Amino acid sequence: MPTLDVLDSYLHYTDTGSGAIPIVFLHGNPTSSYLWRKVIPHVADRTRVLAPDLVGMGESGKPDIAYRFADHARYLDAWFDGLGLDRVVLVGHDWGGALGMHWAARYPERVAGIAVLETFLRPMDWSEMPPQGAELFRRFRSPEGERMILEENMFIEFNLPFGAKSLTDADLDAYRRPYPTPESRRPMLAWSREFPLSGEPADVVAVVEDYGRAMAATPAVPKLIMAVDNGVGLGAGTIIDWAATTFASAETVSIGPAGHHAPEDQPDAIGKAVAAWTDRHALLEP
Repeated sequence: MPTLDVLDSYLHYTDTGSGAIPIVFLHGNPTSSYLWRKVIPHVADRTRVLAPDLVGMGESGKPDIAYRFADHARYLDAWFDGLGLDRVVLVGHDWGGALGMHWAARYPERVAGIAVLETFLRPMDWSEMPPQGAELFRRFRSPEGERMILEENMFIEFNLPFGAKSLTDADLDAYRRPYPTPESRRPMLAWSREFPLSGEPADVVAVVEDYGRAMAATPAVPKLIMAVDNGVGLGAGTIIDWAATTFASAETVSIGPAGHHAPEDQPDAIGKAVAAWTDRHALLEP
């Protein structure tokens, strides 16, 4: 698989198919481009398809940085520019959706369309989190989070299988591989503390608010919001409905029952939804 030197490190990515307007799949925490392996075949016959591993994650380089949202955005910006990607369709899950919307807000002329699922559509309050999730993420933000994530590897050993019921042992091993030591797990810990909840962290809340305004002000950019059945937290029906009525040129589609890591549980439904949406809006035509 190719890598691209970016800033002081490098990003690994998958690259398949061909076409003038590529589809870029962006993953979140604690996954990698491996998340999209069963989704990509549904669109790889239509155009070029790219899926990077975020910095510090998957097979990408692991520089000595804080791994905050702004760090990931900086490295991802360099990757887009390094590959000369002037017009793309974005598909993002979890933090990948947030990074995609942030990039689209700053470079609207380079975005043909954006599709997201289980991501940060707007800032949230702690009360909107499911009780178990709220308790867990409060602990992650405390000094206890160092033990839970760095020492016990909870994001891989608990959060990931909890949010993706169809994972096999081999799949879990693939997700474990990039994080063999406590130090290697720092990106997962950093992500767990970036959730835009009740006004904190203030800089991340500001970014989410900013790209939300951009999503509402760009009717020329079609948007697809994929929803899981009985979604909670990020995927709660109230939040999906808010985005569907706030974002310009937005449509929603149900992808069926799934956990938070829906591309593992419903790859075919997601792939078919993205393919149909790109066809419907002729997004891949130069």
